[in-house]
Amino acid sequence: MHVAGPSPGENSVSKPVLVCTSPAMEALRALALRVAAGSAKVLITGESGVGKDLIARFIHAYSPRAARPLVAVNCGAVSETLLESELFGHVRGSFTGAYRDKIGKLELANHGTVFLDEVGEMSLRMQVMLLRFLENGEIQRVGADGTSARVDVRVIAATNQDLPALVAAGRFRDDLLYRLKVAHLHVPPLRERREEIRALVGHTAAGTGRRLDFEDGALAALERYRWPGNVRELQNLVESLACTSASDVITIDQLPPAVRSSDATQMVPARERRRQIADDLFDRLVSGQIAFWEHIHPLFLNRDLTRHDLREILRRGLHATHGNYRASLRLLGIHADDYKKFLNFLATHDCSVDYRAYRNGGPEPRTVPPPPLEFLSRRSDPDRQIDGR
Repeated sequence: MHVAGPSPGENSVSKPVLVCTSPAMEALRALALRVAAGSAKVLITGESGVGKDLIARFIHAYSPRAARPLVAVNCGAVSETLLESELFGHVRGSFTGAYRDKIGKLELANHGTVFLDEVGEMSLRMQVMLLRFLENGEIQRVGADGTSARVDVRVIAATNQDLPALVAAGRFRDDLLYRLKVAHLHVPPLRERREEIRALVGHTAAGTGRRLDFEDGALAALERYRWPGNVRELQNLVESLACTSASDVITIDQLPPAVRSSDATQMVPARERRRQIADDLFDRLVSGQIAFWEHIHPLFLNRDLTRHDLREILRRGLHATHGNYRASLRLLGIHADDYKKFLNFLATHDCSVDYRAYRNGGPEPRTVPPPPLEFLSRRSDPDRQIDGR
């Protein structure tokens, strides 16, 4: 694949470009354009490195506020005290080091857009302050006696965390989530849109200004790799090759070992791997090696398990109990008193499985005998690893 840089004299100042060759990204781009036309608050979710900041800039660039500032704030990069000053500003003498008045980012973005990256890292106190601002648009600088200004700002927030899970854990306010999630855009990880890798390689290489030619073997290896760092990792790799390669032809031998060694087993059988994960965890639940709240629940909140994985575990329990949720508690290592808590957790995270499909003997992968009654009286060791060692 031959990639050329921008032609001489080409205008480098332009609206953000979304590389969209997959149906998922084409749908996301269309949604972003519709959202951009209004003034609703936007929540962008997705793993680290998928390009949430690019989506935010895209929305601003195509909005009626495009001529006004887009001001970005990384909520996870500063402490609570500094974040309050960063957002709302401060008056001279309000704290040590406040030698002069300072205008906050929300005022600087007046009539424009403020992008709150990593909003899930906000403390509960800062969440209250942000919620108050979203309700009335009033700014009170740190150390000021009253309202300093009233501004008109569109808020776009982004996070790589599961905010509903944080709400359930008491670490994020549900009323703030509802305020921010007027329009919701989820950016899929790169491993779920591998058909865009070649286009992304070309786009990134063109931005380096160097003419590069990727051999088919190198491109195939890039498509097989899982990209845990998503688009950011891919861009860093291409930029590194552009500045370190002595040749304009990129071969598979020039790729990092982890990328070179990736094979087809990492690419296609995602469904098979998920099934194996569910089988393994369900076996360990039934045998009493692990328990739901002590092991499965943290894995899910940390996004080491997907909704699909959790539903697959539930399906195995419902198969074994012929669609009886209450009876499946024993299999999952959940005490009977937690029945409502368990159902509420599933509903909150959209992980419920329709029990009716299993009442009349649906396709059953296997039958697992229930554990002994004394299983529920045993306390799981929270320090035990998921493999039971």
